Amino acid sequence: MKYRRFPLSPRMIAHLLPAVLALSLTLAGCKAEKTSELSAAKSAKNVTTTAPAAAFTPTTTAGSTAEAFSGISNASRLDATTAKATSPKIKYKAGENPEFARQCGWPVVCPPPLPSSILPQKRIVAYYGNPLSRRMGVLGELPKDEMLRRLKGEVARWQVADPATPVQPALHLIAVVAQGDPGKAGLYRMIVTDEIVNKVYGWAREANALLFIDIQTGHDDIRALLPRFEWLLKNPDVHLGIDPEFNLIKSGRKPGSIIGTYDAADVNFASGYLRDLVKKYQLPPKVLVVHRFTHNGVTNARNIVMRPEVQIVMNMDGWGPPWLKRDSYEDYVVAEPVQYTGFKLFYHNDTKKGYPLMTPQDLLKLCPQPLYVQYQ
Repeated sequence: MKYRRFPLSPRMIAHLLPAVLALSLTLAGCKAEKTSELSAAKSAKNVTTTAPAAAFTPTTTAGSTAEAFSGISNASRLDATTAKATSPKIKYKAGENPEFARQCGWPVVCPPPLPSSILPQKRIVAYYGNPLSRRMGVLGELPKDEMLRRLKGEVARWQVADPATPVQPALHLIAVVAQGDPGKAGLYRMIVTDEIVNKVYGWAREANALLFIDIQTGHDDIRALLPRFEWLLKNPDVHLGIDPEFNLIKSGRKPGSIIGTYDAADVNFASGYLRDLVKKYQLPPKVLVVHRFTHNGVTNARNIVMRPEVQIVMNMDGWGPPWLKRDSYEDYVVAEPVQYTGFKLFYHNDTKKGYPLMTPQDLLKLCPQPLYVQYQ
């Protein structure tokens, strides 16, 4: 269907022109009036939001929104809401976001610390290694006196960084070392002699430090190895570390060829063994450090049992640049809460590509803050 066209004659245009001009003037007047109203409203809002802002006082007790904004004008309420929506949010690095930690389950609900517990009243700062090797950590890399002097320096730096938390020095000795060869027992591990262990224990006492014995099982079983160290663990200042990376019974692989794993059942055995020692010898609670830097490093972590006699630390054990260490801490320690957290720093491996070694101030930004810090 086509529509007919009706051309306008000059006479018709002459009749319509006054009406068109009148309509244009009317619309222009409305626009000017509206612009004026908006400007006035904007000016009024600016005036009302600069003064009453101080009327809002945060409170530490929970209350309704109406109670929280009591005495504040509607304009101020709207301005506060707008500011909250538009203000820039804090940008956290991985492992630092308190809201993420809260959603994961921190702080963890666990038995209250028994008297004479170390955590969370203190932070442990430890030097790790074995005196038989310069490659396994600072404990064996340096002569004893220099090593203890450097440990004292790290303790002092931590005390300055967090004056509210006393720092407890420690030596973390690898007492069972995973091996690439099966050895006479065919178990791919070497048990350090009692003489060496006693020597390092003497160093710890000289420095008023704790001693941790660390067990890398290879193809041996933690259930068979732990009783071997009762003579040492019965002392009140000796604690335990276990390393899933070198627990390779199930895989049958050589240490170093694949990353091993512990299940919650293995961790529960170790903590149960320590609990029994605490009761048997009437000791203060033991600290159990579990190293971890992969998802499968500890399976079924939610099934780990909390015992008042044992304080469990999940220690982030990976090395690399700071961003990777934060990622690992967030993914493998924060995301699966157990009880307390730890963080390992490598003097050489963390810095060999020019990256800086993370400082106490860096680690104190993590959420939750690690209460066990290990240097290798």
